Amino acid sequence: MTNSLQETEKSDIIFVIGTNTTWNHPVFGGMVKKAVKRKGVKLIVVDPRDIDLAKCANLHLKQRPGSDSAVLMGLQHIIVKENWYNKAFVDERTEGWDDYVKSLEFYTPEKVEELSGISKQLLIDAAKLYATSGRGALYYAMGITQHTHGVDNVKACSNLQMILGNFGLEGTGVNPLRGQNNVQGACDMGALPNVFTGYQPVTVEENRKKFADAWGVKVENMDDKVGQTVTTMVNNAGDSIKAIYIMGENPMMSDPNLHHAEEQFKKLDFLVVQDIFMTETAQIADVVLPACAFAEKTGTFVNTERRVQISNKALNQPGIAKNDFGIIVELAKRMGCDTFPETPETLFEEMRQLTPSYKGMTYERLEKECGLRWPCPTEDHPGTPILHVGKFSRGKGLLVPIEYRAPEEVISKEYPIWLTTGRLLQHYHTGSMTRRSKVLNGLVPYAKVEINVVDAKKLKIKDGEKVKVSSRRGSIEIHAEVTKKIQEGIVFIPFHFVEAAANQLTNDALDPIAKIPEYKVCAVKIEKIADCC
Repeated sequence: MTNSLQETEKSDIIFVIGTNTTWNHPVFGGMVKKAVKRKGVKLIVVDPRDIDLAKCANLHLKQRPGSDSAVLMGLQHIIVKENWYNKAFVDERTEGWDDYVKSLEFYTPEKVEELSGISKQLLIDAAKLYATSGRGALYYAMGITQHTHGVDNVKACSNLQMILGNFGLEGTGVNPLRGQNNVQGACDMGALPNVFTGYQPVTVEENRKKFADAWGVKVENMDDKVGQTVTTMVNNAGDSIKAIYIMGENPMMSDPNLHHAEEQFKKLDFLVVQDIFMTETAQIADVVLPACAFAEKTGTFVNTERRVQISNKALNQPGIAKNDFGIIVELAKRMGCDTFPETPETLFEEMRQLTPSYKGMTYERLEKECGLRWPCPTEDHPGTPILHVGKFSRGKGLLVPIEYRAPEEVISKEYPIWLTTGRLLQHYHTGSMTRRSKVLNGLVPYAKVEINVVDAKKLKIKDGEKVKVSSRRGSIEIHAEVTKKIQEGIVFIPFHFVEAAANQLTNDALDPIAKIPEYKVCAVKIEKIADCC
């Protein structure tokens, strides 16, 4: 996030797209609702479903799944045409204006209505409200990124905020809400195929030498090639990838096109899974390393606003389980490394010395303060609540032309219904934790597919009946929830339930740059069980 969670009340207007915030980030969702209801902050929600946050929104734009970039660029078309943009900010702090404006010509209100299903007038109303209300903050989550054009969607968000001057001020910014509790920290620590810690590229020799010197190895032994992403590793299993070591992930539930994923994992020579439960992925592993949960270990977490915080051990680990760090230390020793840091404190100290954005953080500071937000370059630096104050890290912000691309898979006569997937309030990710909770699983014990009342009537489907949902990749049986909160021609399935796994259906087509799968949209058909057996 460029800004901080506490700034919702500093915004004049909030723009939410691709996130069911009150379900997926309920604490922050409550902060948004409080800002709207108690402070009068205006709210625009873009979502194909009647999510809870839409109930308190000034405007709710119900787009067709996969049309987000068209909606975002269409709003910008109107804003630029009506001269509602921040000309001073554009002139002083951005570049690429001419090519960018030319690309907007395609996104007329009429064209966007055709692509997204949102009426021309509602688009105009939303553009005017957002552009003329003052400081605006934009929040998004995986409903924006999990597409074959997810990178374009993010760039479109950035474009919108730049032309309105919504950077470098309280209550503004482009703010991605992370999907899990330490995703930001994992990325910061180099759990990406192209960077060391702090996003220092592995392709830069100076970076490789710095880390080689710290680790006591020869720089020529440091790989200068960009590695593979999670999705490409699975696709290359049995070929360029012979073994995979999985920590705290459950791809046999979370990967798209699960039938394909299962086939690929079977091609491996060796699979190791390190987790706190025997997940679906652990069950097919050659070796399972029992890890302990967050409350059973001490270390740092980095939340979605870049805030680094210490989490102290509260419970002893069960049985022979070890903390993730301890397991890695033991493996390192067995591989001949006897200089590996052996405590969280010594590891953090090594990391901050090698990472400019963390250099000013120490365990002592983190214990005394309520976390620090990077960049924090020196030990007397207070941390950085807001990024891009005065200038962007690249100098001028680049306004990017976006060419519209439809989803990889569109509806057809055989598969006439759009499917989108996501999470529920009561469950989390692949259900490996929440479905072991008697309370949470008691609240929502099985999966349901949300289907519009009109579609249900056409298909003679009653609420609560079991139906068969099929895509080009597989099919599942699932209970129907007949409702008005989903649009006609669209269905929603949560992905927490192994017995009705939504990812049996989803498309494993990837964004060409980020290599993220298109979880959020594919084509399906629905049949009554009686009609298909």
